[in-house]
Amino acid sequence: MDLKQLETFVRVAELGSFTRAAQSLDMAQPALSRQVRALELELRETLFTRTGRGVVPTDAGLRLLEHGHAILQGVAAARADLLSRRGEPVGRVTVGLPPSLARRLTPLLIERFRRELPKAQLEIVEAFSVTIAEWLGNARMDLGLVYSPTTHPQIEASPVLEERLCLIGPAGSLPASGGVAFAELPRYPLVMPQRGQIFRKLMEAQATLSQIKLDVVWEVSSVPVILDLVRAGHGFAALTDSALHGQMASNGLAEAPIHSPHIVSTLCVVQPASRRATPLARRTAELLRQLSLRVCAVESGQ
Repeated sequence: MDLKQLETFVRVAELGSFTRAAQSLDMAQPALSRQVRALELELRETLFTRTGRGVVPTDAGLRLLEHGHAILQGVAAARADLLSRRGEPVGRVTVGLPPSLARRLTPLLIERFRRELPKAQLEIVEAFSVTIAEWLGNARMDLGLVYSPTTHPQIEASPVLEERLCLIGPAGSLPASGGVAFAELPRYPLVMPQRGQIFRKLMEAQATLSQIKLDVVWEVSSVPVILDLVRAGHGFAALTDSALHGQMASNGLAEAPIHSPHIVSTLCVVQPASRRATPLARRTAELLRQLSLRVCAVESGQ
């Protein structure tokens, strides 16, 4: 097995097509097919199954894909580390941002990258915290911002700030002052993300402790769509200030802090524990910390 074979295999698996992979790698399709076939012969495994739309990895292919991502990212990190021996951050870094912050942070992060890290490449992926943590654990991502990550031996987390969850509803639908006590939440039909998303996990954990049942009427895996549904009167949402204002869509909405108890989410910069951080990763982590504090301070009126 060599790196070229592995890169070819990973690109086919990601694109689901030998033709598209060959175009992406700027190589002839027969040559690409020979690379994959040689890998299959060496490993004595069939790595792809053909479908009407292209190809999908077999079980063996999926296992190799996980290793392939880790190996190729490790090689890229080694190359960047050696190239940066003079202290200049270079290379490529993949960053995961949660939907609650991605819209506000992405332009700021790109602006700082262009100005301060002109020789580096940045890839931004928007995903919920649980997905970002999973991808960091299997080395598909270099850094991320995650709300209240669970303890995991493959991930290192550095807290940035704490945010309280608020109840979001249509304008005029919530108390003008004092907020909403947690015990009152069963009176509010909720629009929430799928099970496992961190805000929902925090709410359901407290509901269990308080021995109450939340009324989840709709499950939607998109913060902008959740806010659209709330604005249209289809329910209420439990989000942070940054999630509300980060969508630039707070018009027509009201918010009230949830109290007794407060539900607090901790925003953290996370990265793989097993990989030595490159100068680029360290600089990007610092930018994430600075920009997160800046955005959340503006949105809270501080």
